[in-house]
Amino acid sequence: MTEPLPRRVVKYGFHLLYHQFAFTYDAVAWFVSLGHWQAWGRTALKRVRGQRVLEIGHGPGHLLIALARSGRHPIGIDLSPDMIHLARKNIRRAGLNVPQVRCRVQALPFRSGVFDSVVSTFPSDYIGDLATLREVQRVTNEQGRLIVVFGAQLIGREPGKLLIEWLYRLTGQREAKFADEDSIFDRVGMPARIETETIGASTVTLIVADKSEKPGF
Repeated sequence: MTEPLPRRVVKYGFHLLYHQFAFTYDAVAWFVSLGHWQAWGRTALKRVRGQRVLEIGHGPGHLLIALARSGRHPIGIDLSPDMIHLARKNIRRAGLNVPQVRCRVQALPFRSGVFDSVVSTFPSDYIGDLATLREVQRVTNEQGRLIVVFGAQLIGREPGKLLIEWLYRLTGQREAKFADEDSIFDRVGMPARIETETIGASTVTLIVADKSEKPGF
């Protein structure tokens, strides 16, 4: 089925922002978040477990810098050459050296069990892909954790009810109607929960998934 035209236009706009117009990303993010964007991303920091951290879809590299400055050992991946170039400049300007790899999250070029945590901030649809979560499960160790900064809204604005319902169904925190609608996180052995945090005049929504001993896939 062909996507509606407005949705295709929005997706194309995001594609341009993340590729050809990557140099405008920080300005656009600051504007749409009223200056909260980087603070929203940093809510992942206190939830990170261990020292070896993979960030998927690292964008301009601000969280990679924050992770490195916190004493951790991050590696970032991204598919956009423009974002990789932008992040590399920001990391060098910060006086740091953080490895970056261009690859798809559904086929990570890392050995199994090498990371303590995986983080992602404001990801696109790939985060709900079974292949993505299987790779996250594979590259994390037995105490592995996935932290997703999923979204944020200004306090006083009603969050979209359909979005919240989808989040609960995705993480399995609300009873499914059918037996085959188990949480995609449960299916890969990383049961998830939803957490929120207040940052200034905004509320951030996160998904935190911890690796279990018996994956279900």
